Amino acid sequence: MVKFIWRIASAHTIAYFIAGIYALTFLNYDELFSVGSLDFMRETDTTWVAAGPGLQVLKGILVGLVLYPLHTVFTESNRGWLKFWLLIFGLSYILTLSAALGSFEGVIYTNIPFKDHFIGMSEILIYTTLFSLILWIWYKKPSKTINIIAIVLTSLIALMSFMGVMAALGLIEA
Repeated sequence: MVKFIWRIASAHTIAYFIAGIYALTFLNYDELFSVGSLDFMRETDTTWVAAGPGLQVLKGILVGLVLYPLHTVFTESNRGWLKFWLLIFGLSYILTLSAALGSFEGVIYTNIPFKDHFIGMSEILIYTTLFSLILWIWYKKPSKTINIIAIVLTSLIALMSFMGVMAALGLIEA
């Protein structure tokens, strides 16, 4: 159980970070979040946004706990990574319980323009694909090298997040 939860938390954190960097770089979230229908989002240089990547470790632990009863479906079955991807994509996009931006419900129930709901779709696809593939590779080809890389990357992401919080608070110079 601990191994599964660690792998989920680490794979989630790494995939989330990579998808987030993609979004900041190529989707221009700095500008998008400050104008128009997306101005309800926090600016990307705030303390909470800086804390976000580090907090994904905690979210990953919670996701691991929730998914644990299904772990053999993903880790021991044919096309387990695809089943995992479909579940994560389905729960993230189709089965949201609120009218969140970029969700099926959001398209139906909000006044946010249709095009704005799909701005982040590439980020969602990158995240869900990376998350499922990292986990699948980790189970199909387990090795100490993958464990070490995961520990290093997860630790670096948490450290960078902490440093971002310190910079956002003005405690260090960015």
